[in-house]
Amino acid sequence: MNVRSLLPSILIGAVASARSMTPMATIATARLAGRHTPGRLVLLDHPLFKYGALAMGAGELAGDKMKSAPDRTVALGLLARVMSAGIAGAALAPEGREGAGAAVAVATAVPLAYLTLAARKQAMERIGQTRSGLIEDALILAAGAAIVALSSKQ
Repeated sequence: MNVRSLLPSILIGAVASARSMTPMATIATARLAGRHTPGRLVLLDHPLFKYGALAMGAGELAGDKMKSAPDRTVALGLLARVMSAGIAGAALAPEGREGAGAAVAVATAVPLAYLTLAARKQAMERIGQTRSGLIEDALILAAGAAIVALSSKQ
């Protein structure tokens, strides 16, 4: 197995760098639509996970626009990214390579969180918090949905 087989895991880690709950929410959406990911995780079939991930994803999108929203690089923000990227990275990895998928997703998410934060701060200075957040949301949701759609099957 080569690095190319882990590309979806790496890419979902990049998604997690900007929106911690989007990777799990996109996986949950795919599972609710009857799609299956290559990596086998029993957790993904539990209704509490699926609906909880969707609720957390929606809550994050709303909360991100608040003036009191913490930076994504605070300890809890990074922990959320580690957990979400790890779960989603494992789900998108080839069967039997879930551990490697989780590892590369986390290794992508954490350092990129600092880069995506810097980019967001620059955008906030130019166009404001709400507008920059909505643009980032659109880009990250589209990327997450595309990665999961291209990596899953009926």
